[in-house]
Order: sequence, then structure tokens, then C-alpha cells
Amino acid sequence: DILVNNAGAVPAGAIGDVDESAWRAAWDLKVYGYINLCREIYPVLQQRGGGVIANIIGIAGGELHEFKYIAGTAGNAALVAFTRAMGGGSDADNIRVVGVNPGMTATDRLVSLMQQTAQAKGLSPENWRERTRDMPFGRPAEPEEIADLTAFLVSERAAYISGTVITVDGGLSSRGQLF
Repeated sequence: DILVNNAGAVPAGAIGDVDESAWRAAWDLKVYGYINLCREIYPVLQQRGGGVIANIIGIAGGELHEFKYIAGTAGNAALVAFTRAMGGGSDADNIRVVGVNPGMTATDRLVSLMQQTAQAKGLSPENWRERTRDMPFGRPAEPEEIADLTAFLVSERAAYISGTVITVDGGLSSRGQLF
């Protein structure tokens, strides 16, 4: 049995830019959403003799700590710690807990944001990929790349991996900056 937690849409902004209600709504969706689903499913996995929980988290808070994305950075950092703590103690129940920290990924959300940014700068929204040239390998990750890693992590081929969070960003976080 497998649980994959995946949620996003935490608002961007520095500490004074994100009001309390937006911060709480975002954390209720992502941080507490993951925690609450784990609390609900963990006993079921125990009763069934084991399973895997995969948390799709995000690069901000895992490897990079972005001031202008403070609510997301702090929430993701909490989920990285949560994933590692769960995965470090769940082996007694034959449950593995793993995490994936995707970097920039060509999801509908990212494409839409990049198209809006291009249009706001007077550029053609269709040319959003031109803005990704400075990324590792000249592009964002494809959603299938994140899915393939997640599929591997929840498979029997990864049966000895738990408490681990893997960053998928083409090496961007090793540079120490997003751009």
C-alpha cells in the first residue's frame, strides 16, 4: 500500500507580505494536510503489515531557503524534518517514508506563472521556455521525471530507502542560488 502526498500553491512573499490567514490556509493545505493524512493512513499500513509514504515537498526549505517565499520555505522545511523523522522510526512497522524535493518543474502551474511573467514584461507568453535557458540543462524538470523517481522510491527496488529526501533540480541547489 502506498500514500503519495502532493500539494502546493503556498503564496509567495517575504515575512510581511503573507498575512496570517493566507499563511494558515497554505499550511493547512500542505503541511497539516500531509501530517493529517499520515496520521490517518499510518495505522492502516500497520494493520496491513507495511507500506510506503512518499511526500512530494519542494526545493524551497529543503535545499534552498528563500526569504521571498517564506511561508513555503518554512512549511517545506517542516515537511523535510517530518519525513526524515517518520522514516527514521517507521521501520519497526515495516513502513518506509521518503520524500522528493522537486526544483522548477514544467507543471501547468509553473508554465502559467512563467507565461504571466513574460506577458507582464511585454514578451510573448508562448516563449516562456526562453526564460529557462539559465537553468541546469537549459530547462526545468519534466513532471514525468519527478513521477519516475517517486515510482522508484515506492517500489520494492527501493526497499531499503527510508527517512531520505531526494532533491531533483538538475544540480541547481548545489549552486547555492536559484538564478
